[in-house]
Amino acid sequence: MKQFFDWLSGRQGADLDEQQRARRDALPPAQAADRRPLREQRLVVLDLETTGLNTQRDQVLSIGAVVIEDGAIDLGCQYASTLQQDHKVSESILIHGLAPSTIAAGLQPCEALLDFMEFLGDSPVLGFHAPFDQRMLARALKQSLGYTLRHHFIDLAELAPILCPQAQVGRGGLDDWISHFGLQVLQRHSASADALVTAELALILFSKARQQGWDNLLELETQIASRRRRQRAYSL
Repeated sequence: MKQFFDWLSGRQGADLDEQQRARRDALPPAQAADRRPLREQRLVVLDLETTGLNTQRDQVLSIGAVVIEDGAIDLGCQYASTLQQDHKVSESILIHGLAPSTIAAGLQPCEALLDFMEFLGDSPVLGFHAPFDQRMLARALKQSLGYTLRHHFIDLAELAPILCPQAQVGRGGLDDWISHFGLQVLQRHSASADALVTAELALILFSKARQQGWDNLLELETQIASRRRRQRAYSL
């Protein structure tokens, strides 16, 4: 009977031992977006490397994250892990750059995901093309931990053109914005390196947001939502 109710609650398939279940159940609830100034927020910048771009089929291969706190990147507070997956070598290795031996030596997905969620805590998440990372992470958490992701995600790919409307950035990808602002990245398509350069981009955008009078997550979310409505209206 308990298994049936676990299935109803979405925790089916979470093959966890007692200690892992205790860790999952101890994870804090997600923090609601509020009007605290950005400098007073603990924010986690996330980047995932995956086997592909299909959010219903592909797998998370590595997680990279870094903390922004007190208005600065905390280089002493970073997270990086590779997940052990049954992943066949394919063209995607040309993108994510992870050798089969690296993937085979990775952490079990449930352990890597528990470690990351404990690192994340209740903090909001920043990312470039954040909806993709959000969907991939949510699916991995549901499958491996029976956990429902409810954290706030802010998409810098949507925020950047709002704050820099005159910028000439080609297709508006991460590489375009890196080039536009003259940022340096050690190894593109490494989750930890991409998270770090995305955090640098976030600080630049936050500075520009403050210049326009927007200094909290609720105001940034409002601007992103307004842009989405305008885009939908133009497409009609």
